[in-house]
Amino acid sequence: MLHSLSEVTEQGGGRLRRLILFSLFALAFCAPHSIAATQLFWAVGLLLWAALLCTKRGRAELARTPLDYALLGFFALTIISSLFSYEPEVSIGKLRGASLFTIAYLVAQNARTLSAVRKLAFVLIASCMINVGYTFIERAIGRGVKIYALAANSPLRAAKVQEGDTLLEVDGHKIKSAQDLESALSTPSAQPAQVKVYRYEWVGTLDVPRALLNGTSAEERLGIVRWGRGRDWRASGFYGHYATYAEVLQLIASLALGLLVAAWQGGVRQRAVLSLTVALVGLLGALFLTVTRASWLAFLLSGFVIVAVGTMSRRAVLAMVVAALLVAPFGISFLQQKRNVGFFDRRDGSIQWRETVYREGLHLLISRPRHLLVGIGMDSIKRHWREWGMFDQGRLPIGHMHSTPLQLALERGIPTLVVWLILLALYARMLWRMLRERDLSDWRDRGIVLGALGGLVGFFASGLVHYNLGDSEVAMVFYFIMGLTLAIERETVRDGI
Repeated sequence: MLHSLSEVTEQGGGRLRRLILFSLFALAFCAPHSIAATQLFWAVGLLLWAALLCTKRGRAELARTPLDYALLGFFALTIISSLFSYEPEVSIGKLRGASLFTIAYLVAQNARTLSAVRKLAFVLIASCMINVGYTFIERAIGRGVKIYALAANSPLRAAKVQEGDTLLEVDGHKIKSAQDLESALSTPSAQPAQVKVYRYEWVGTLDVPRALLNGTSAEERLGIVRWGRGRDWRASGFYGHYATYAEVLQLIASLALGLLVAAWQGGVRQRAVLSLTVALVGLLGALFLTVTRASWLAFLLSGFVIVAVGTMSRRAVLAMVVAALLVAPFGISFLQQKRNVGFFDRRDGSIQWRETVYREGLHLLISRPRHLLVGIGMDSIKRHWREWGMFDQGRLPIGHMHSTPLQLALERGIPTLVVWLILLALYARMLWRMLRERDLSDWRDRGIVLGALGGLVGFFASGLVHYNLGDSEVAMVFYFIMGLTLAIERETVRDGI
């Protein structure tokens, strides 16, 4: 029976390869938009690949990569940490997220030609432009009712609504105009209306009395002097959070910039340069609208690396420095306008929050040798934070350490963090050697490697203040791009380039 199964899988090997490649393209298309769809095609791809490995030819096509020991060692130490966790069942359940590194292998081992690798990279960028377009359209249309000026006797003012607030919903129903707001507050009820409000970094619900003023217009009855459509929120694309969207945009924008620099240096046709330029401008525009400082700086570092390594031109680097200096005042002004904070503002609640959890996390890490060796276990902190006195005794939102290195060290132990850093160093060395020692004659191959190197720098830098590895959406895109570069590395070694 096993022999018959082997014969069937041998005969269907070609079909399996086509189905796996389809799953890779579907994964690339879905990655900038949906975690559920992306993980679905990841799972389908793994199952198909497992079937392919049942064939002799499938096993023969397996190729080692320069990152094997570090990738597999990182996962092995994560498993050990989960077994010794304070909450083993919780931590073991989190291994699914930790296993996302298999995306790198799925891509590297099954994108068998450079042509497929190039197409996958362009599908990832092109697909991301869908949510970029959505972000701009949504911003142009606006949301809710933004209050610019209120009368002194406005019932909204009495309910703690402030000038500058954007009213999004009343009793769970979205509103688009002052007329919608007035109609909702006119509904007879003994209970006050529940009004959802966006105010800088805060989204909350206010109890608003249903008593209105006398007047002939909705504005007069509400005591609104001036209002407009709200455009203050931080862009999040199709994701649920702006920070996740910003991190994904940083990685994909770096890929686009790497391809653009390689295309420019390679003297390719104008259409390709123009298309990549348009894509990059759109990606950076959406990144700007996330108002996420760490991701802004991450892309800036990524851009410097890409331009410096890709052009080896002092003039190009100087031009980028000048451009960054010219854009910086607009970014700081936009940040102040949308988040009411400065770029490095010690009064900023998010910075104070980070300082608190950093201090608490380090104290917990060094409090026991066990923590240093195997960590406390993934997500066990969510059950034990009270006994450990975390998150300012619960006065801060219960979450994570807002730093990838600290999170890895605390949850999985110092050895796991060291192996993670070794993995990133080996990855960076591989990309550097490919750019400096390999003859990547096709500009697309060089561009993918350039973009991956810049994205890696940005990913590491942003990870110092964000737990970006813990965002599955971000990790999937990171490992997908890693897989593309591993496939290029394999093909260039095989061809003796």
